[in-house]
Amino acid sequence: MSGTLATYSDSELFALMQSEKRASDAAFKELYERHNQRVYAYCLRVTGSADDARDIFQECFIKIYNAALTANSSTNPAGLLLKIARNTCLNYKRDQKDNVAFKSEHAGVDMTQSYEQKELLELIGMALQHLEFEFREAFVLRLYHGMDYDEISEITGEPPNNVRTRVWRAKEKIKIILSPYVSDIERL
Repeated sequence: MSGTLATYSDSELFALMQSEKRASDAAFKELYERHNQRVYAYCLRVTGSADDARDIFQECFIKIYNAALTANSSTNPAGLLLKIARNTCLNYKRDQKDNVAFKSEHAGVDMTQSYEQKELLELIGMALQHLEFEFREAFVLRLYHGMDYDEISEITGEPPNNVRTRVWRAKEKIKIILSPYVSDIERL
């Protein structure tokens, strides 16, 4: 059955999750396989902690499963999943305001990248942790996930112009945060 589910759209899988248990489980598994890496990477980049990202990631898929059981349909399950991830991350950040621990890990970093590229990614990851959530989120969705401003707008509920501004401000803030490192490199 799962071989044939690969041809189904996300919306069809979401609808199938409301049917009998066996078909529901297979549809959920297919939806999970399609989107698990993207959701985990989003959670990791937003939280900066692999442990926290795993917890939030699991909660997101529990919520999407429960949403399929209670909702009539969804025209964009992938968008709904990212929206659930966003809200779950927001709730986590709200509950963890006093937590200032930082752990730089990047999902999907290619091991063949040069040392300089890896170091730059680590520096950007560090800088991201110093940004306010709305700037970090817009930056991650735009540059790490390749989403356009309209897609980000749909997930965040902000107008596309606000999203565009947040991405630009995030880049500017990252430049400022990284400027001491860049000036050290230029002196070498």
